[in-house]
Amino acid sequence: MSAPSDQKNAVVLRGASTCDLEDLVAIRIEAMRESLERLGRFDPDRARERFLNGFDVSSTRRIEVSGDLVGFVVIKDLQDELLLDHLYVIPSAQGAGIGTEVLTRIFREADEIGRSIRVGALKESASNRFYVRHGFVFVESSEFDNYYVRASSKTVSLGH
Repeated sequence: MSAPSDQKNAVVLRGASTCDLEDLVAIRIEAMRESLERLGRFDPDRARERFLNGFDVSSTRRIEVSGDLVGFVVIKDLQDELLLDHLYVIPSAQGAGIGTEVLTRIFREADEIGRSIRVGALKESASNRFYVRHGFVFVESSEFDNYYVRASSKTVSLGH
């Protein structure tokens, strides 16, 4: 098994295809299972349906480590900001810096175009701590989710 730093260096983001759909659904269900069970809301059929209804292949990237699919990320362009709609890493690959590496790349992309990033996290999920640790700031909550924003580090200059 590779050391975590080796694994981090091997993180590859690739465009997803419609052929990946079943694998992505399975990853989402596996990654969310514990948090949803803790809330008494785990329903794999509902999780599958919600993902399929919002699936946009052009916004979806596979997360691969050493050639293996270990997760996926979905970034939607909302014109004034980016929405980090999904970021899932399978539980057996969590804690190795993969999510951090993916966020670092997304931050770089967002900063290059001067956009903030919005993300929602299921209440009681460890993902809340993950996002705060990486610079997202809590902005509001709904019945089941907390919402965070990470401002772009690129300052827009109106004059030279």
